[in-house]
Amino acid sequence: MKVAVIRETFPGERRVALVPAVVPSLVKAGMEVLIEAGAGVAAGFPGEQFSARGAKIVGRGEALAAEVLLQIRSLGCNPDTGRADLSEMRPGQVVIGLCEPLWNPQAAAELAQTGATLFGLELIPRITRAQSMDVLSSMATIGGYRSVLLAATTLGKMFPMLTTAAGTVTPAKVFIVGAGVAGLQAIATARRLGAVVSAYDVRAAAKEQVQSLGAKFVEMPLDAAAAEGHGGYAQAMDENFYRRQRELMIRVVAEHDVVITTAAVPGKKAPVLITREMADAMPPGSVIVDIAERGGNCELTQPGETVQHGNVTILGPTNLPADVPFHASQMFAKNITTLLTHLLRDGKFAFDMSDEITRETLVTRDGEVVNPRVRAALGLETAAAG
Repeated sequence: MKVAVIRETFPGERRVALVPAVVPSLVKAGMEVLIEAGAGVAAGFPGEQFSARGAKIVGRGEALAAEVLLQIRSLGCNPDTGRADLSEMRPGQVVIGLCEPLWNPQAAAELAQTGATLFGLELIPRITRAQSMDVLSSMATIGGYRSVLLAATTLGKMFPMLTTAAGTVTPAKVFIVGAGVAGLQAIATARRLGAVVSAYDVRAAAKEQVQSLGAKFVEMPLDAAAAEGHGGYAQAMDENFYRRQRELMIRVVAEHDVVITTAAVPGKKAPVLITREMADAMPPGSVIVDIAERGGNCELTQPGETVQHGNVTILGPTNLPADVPFHASQMFAKNITTLLTHLLRDGKFAFDMSDEITRETLVTRDGEVVNPRVRAALGLETAAAG
């Protein structure tokens, strides 16, 4: 079986789906690993490193002809330049990558028309035995880390408390909104830099995790029993809930120098949690780093841009893992190879639909969109996946 990695074409994407270290395990499992020339250079992995581990360096056409195609960004995550590869895909080919199937289901329908089988990495269920395949958690870890560094370099203050001959420097106050993987990593990073950190999450279960990292958990009198939805991911709440949440949050935001927002709901526009009024209430020179994407958690966020609103700076980064391509690629490669080997039996794909991981991640097969959640997003009648 030929397994190939192509060079990513999404603007600014520097990651690569496989790294040299994982190649030997795939070769040992009976696969021939093909790497498009230059695919790993931006991430710090030149072709000779892949060759030394047993991979073959090939042109893009040969890579696209492989039985299995591993990508960071499949069509749904790369709607413009990714469309150029559609004509090369064919029945029986398996594609594994990030593809935004719930946010951009039409792209999945387009790929289905080629006959290729698509597995969406965003759909990995949040269960114990799938943790080593969970790309979203891996990339969120990097996003949380990088968001704090962005805030620290933008804020006109230092994070730690310092006692010097020139007097005492008080620590910066950082507020993290959303205590998922990205939020928890942001808490840990801000704490390591010496900031005083508070955090909020609609899920009451997050309190213990926040406190274990040395941050203060901000509690609000809201009924959030339905905040956790399918597969352990956050679930959208109604507008009355968010309105009440914003009313309670304004006082907290006004007390902090930095606000980092991470709240996202799969397949939905990010909820607006930080309003213009809240930004106006923040101390002069304050910073908001909004990493929620899909519109952002802050009313003033412009994705991919830096906005100056009065004396407050709002950053809207859209691909933080690509800023740390070496380690992001290492983590991604571990996740995707673990999923790939999980899907194989005796060197061949075994579509075991009784297996939750296979069932949840399978998006297209035999010319159709088969995932019930993606079919629902397309307005199609639900059909059994398989």
